[in-house]
Amino acid sequence: MNSPEDLYQRPIVSVDLAIFALVPAGLEVLLACRGTDPFAGDWALPGGWIHVDKDRDLEAAARRVLADKAGITAPYLEQVGVFGDALRDPRGWSLSVTYMALISPDAFTLRHGGNVTDVAWRPISGDAVMEPLAFDHATILRAATARLRSKVEYSTLPVHLLPEAFTLGELQAVYERLLGRSLDKSAFRKRMAEADFIEPIEGEMRRASNRPAQLYRLKQARSTVFFDRTI
Repeated sequence: MNSPEDLYQRPIVSVDLAIFALVPAGLEVLLACRGTDPFAGDWALPGGWIHVDKDRDLEAAARRVLADKAGITAPYLEQVGVFGDALRDPRGWSLSVTYMALISPDAFTLRHGGNVTDVAWRPISGDAVMEPLAFDHATILRAATARLRSKVEYSTLPVHLLPEAFTLGELQAVYERLLGRSLDKSAFRKRMAEADFIEPIEGEMRRASNRPAQLYRLKQARSTVFFDRTI
């Protein structure tokens, strides 16, 4: 028969982050090298405990971990899911509330803190990285990558991989690289206009070899618009 202590034993609870950026070579994810056991010296998704005295909610915990472990403030966060069982962490029954973050690769300088000895971008091939990952983070990364790629088809989510100011050509290029196919220019621009989620920056142009291109920005920094049909 279980004792009262057994019945009310609490699981280990953490917040973990799949942080994505798009570089010329393709989609990358930020990994952290663990400085303590378990899995000391192994690569993992950045993560940390929930601080009940500091974090007002789960997203606040995710943003704090993002800043503490990688020195990043991401404009876009989305909860991917909750992963938990008795075997994923050798310290005991644990669960991870996982978020994905989308950032522009030129919007920050990497740093590391806490029990992290290093942070580095790693390319994603399919839905995985070359390095083995601690805990069940390979499974979590697959789920986050699948979420990102699926939402490209029917939402404005990819815009969060761009800098604050961008051209329509740069926005289309992000969609094309994530989808792995070309898009018709006029149809793409019509869809973006219908979504009504970006606005021109008055008087701001990107100088190019042929003619200047208008710069745009998001109307609301963290908003995501869903299309009525796939792109």
